[in-house]
Amino acid sequence: MSVLPLLDMIALGWFVALWVGYSLFAKHRARHTHCLSSILRSLRVDWMYAVTHKDNHIADAALIGNVERNVTFFASSTILVLAGVLTVLASNEAFVRVVEQLPFAVAQSSSLIILKLAGMAAILVFAFFKFTWSIRQFGFVSVLLGMAPNMSRSTVSEEARDRYARNTAKVLDQAGHEYNYGLRAYYFALAYLTWFINPLLFIVASAVVVGVLYRREYRSRVLRALLATKGFEPGPMPEDERQAQLRHISTRLDADSAAQENEKS
Repeated sequence: MSVLPLLDMIALGWFVALWVGYSLFAKHRARHTHCLSSILRSLRVDWMYAVTHKDNHIADAALIGNVERNVTFFASSTILVLAGVLTVLASNEAFVRVVEQLPFAVAQSSSLIILKLAGMAAILVFAFFKFTWSIRQFGFVSVLLGMAPNMSRSTVSEEARDRYARNTAKVLDQAGHEYNYGLRAYYFALAYLTWFINPLLFIVASAVVVGVLYRREYRSRVLRALLATKGFEPGPMPEDERQAQLRHISTRLDADSAAQENEKS
């Protein structure tokens, strides 16, 4: 007999499908629809380009350090929560008795509870890896900011400034994505908690989490405010805007190729 009942298998499959499916959906949709990810990428490029035109970078370093401390807090908290989950694993029978007293709770074996706790531990480990990788990448951004004074010199060409700004913003953007993946794991971990009570509640909670994530990423007030700073509106990117981005990328590639040819000659 399987340790995991049929309804629990369906609920777990639904949970994994929603998490993976939404991650892929968000990554694809960000390419042609205005969202938090797309507007923050654009604003980060503007920020790094502004860095190349000023001499004092203390405020910029402080902003990066503040975000890095936030990520570090989540990484440390994840370790503490993971330690708590492992502690519950050692006394799962007492945990089963507590869960059975909750409203809508279904009867569960100790083996099933252990399996669920192991799944929770796996989610926390995943979040920890995402947070720590984000911390490292923010550290890389700090190194790049350290060379910003060289980019502020009058002898530096606009092409070099643009190349520095876009690549630094790219690293900063990747650090932000890893941070976001860790936070997303926390959201789904909250839905996962309901599995200890009832698999049907788990199915509903997983769908609710996806709805919350979608609304904040594509329909939130803060998104409209961020888009307004660039004169954009929520929804699909206009074709002329997408083409402008493609032309800019093409121009950058041509400029890089020309620079490489000049270096060779």
